[in-house]
Amino acid sequence: MGPFQRPELVREGVYQHLRRAVLDGEIAPGERLGEVELGQQLGVSRTPIREALMRLTQDGLLLAEANKGVRVRTVTAQEARDTYAVREELDGLAAGLAAAHHTPADAEALCRALARLEAAQGEGQDYREQTRLDLAFHREVTHAAHNAALMDLARNLEQRVALIKHQTRTYNAHPQTQAQHAEILHAVLARDAHSARDAARQHVRTFAALVLSDLQALNFPALSPPETQP
Repeated sequence: MGPFQRPELVREGVYQHLRRAVLDGEIAPGERLGEVELGQQLGVSRTPIREALMRLTQDGLLLAEANKGVRVRTVTAQEARDTYAVREELDGLAAGLAAAHHTPADAEALCRALARLEAAQGEGQDYREQTRLDLAFHREVTHAAHNAALMDLARNLEQRVALIKHQTRTYNAHPQTQAQHAEILHAVLARDAHSARDAARQHVRTFAALVLSDLQALNFPALSPPETQP
């Protein structure tokens, strides 16, 4: 993980630091997190570590197992299907609204985000950074929609998508998905809501197929939250 900057509120700082490490793939799916080791690494007591791990478990990023501690959870193929089914709808809605409501500042931010993503998609580029920039581009599209409810839903869904991406390590720079990013941006900037919505939904469908293929090939043991009994 990157260096820990000790904030005034240590409890919140530890939570945000560990959350970012999970979402950025610095702590891999299935990896165990120990209170003692984390406390030594971050230079804090076990209390804020324990509280942060509890919050991250409640967020659905970690899984607590009896007598085994806490691990970054992994997802099943069905969870991935469910996640991308929802993402197809939300991303389509976000792109359509962004086409209708984006500002000049939004347009500049979108162009910068795509340029950074494309620059990171060359051979040998760091996978985690490339994934971070991919998520950032889609986040900018959602921001340009100027819909607070949509942003809240997308923020929660992004956590699930990040876990899936880091579990499968599906490469975002597939030629077809690269072209689709450009299509989304072009339609948004042209204020063509229909085309933007269709381009975003097709992009999600394309990438979902790649992810599911990789996930099934991995045959990764699932560390998912237990189902709640009625």
